[in-house]
Amino acid sequence: MANFSGQVVLITGASSGIGEALAREFARRGAALVLAARRTDRLDRLVAELAAAGARAVAVRCDVTVDGEPERAAAAARERFGRLDVVVANAGFGVVGPFALLALDDYRRQFETNVFGVLRTIKATLADVRRARGRIAVIGSVSGHIATPGSSPYAMSKFAVRALAEALGHELARSGVSVTLVSPGYVASEIRRVDNAGVLREETPEPVPRFLLMSTTRAARQIVRAIGRRRREVVVTAHGKAAVFFQRHAPWLTSAVIRKFGVRSRGEPGR
Repeated sequence: MANFSGQVVLITGASSGIGEALAREFARRGAALVLAARRTDRLDRLVAELAAAGARAVAVRCDVTVDGEPERAAAAARERFGRLDVVVANAGFGVVGPFALLALDDYRRQFETNVFGVLRTIKATLADVRRARGRIAVIGSVSGHIATPGSSPYAMSKFAVRALAEALGHELARSGVSVTLVSPGYVASEIRRVDNAGVLREETPEPVPRFLLMSTTRAARQIVRAIGRRRREVVVTAHGKAAVFFQRHAPWLTSAVIRKFGVRSRGEPGR
């Protein structure tokens, strides 16, 4: 098990889902944490929980769509802990719907968080990670490998960060910095209850069958292990691994299945 004792980890989107579980898993492995998100009430509760268990953690309000806010989170890491070793660009949500019914602003909103938010986060922290010869993790998706009907904004954003992670991994290899692309399948989280404007619709039922959902705790263990081992990519969930495998080796087959069985993205919550 990779030990992160003495290392400082910054996680965006840490107030729920995978980000929250990653905070707990990194803390379990000895890391100090800078937890960044918009919902500071949730962050404060998480920091209190981690502190009660003996971990060091600080909460920072951060909206990755706003220039300068990821820099503020990075500054908090330097001020509180004196360094920054690992950055997890996790903040994101999903815009879904048929192409004909979506506006250009829907695509802009999706890219502002899922793509430019990742860019802002890495730009704000790269110098620190270089000094530490540390690690960068980008949370992508199986949708960054396979696009289904009704998923074009989300899939486009995840294809984009997959390309970023690949290019950046090559660029930073000689500096001792690793870049890990994380491609989850269906993990239990709030993402499928967030509408196209980024608003949580708590009353929306989970559209994915329970047997397909991996717990965030289990997903976080796999992700942190991959980051610790400096892996280039980790695909999380068995069905995610299968989907990516077939898309890579038999794309004609995945296309035929999608079209024959009418596979499509979930609908927008609240609609």
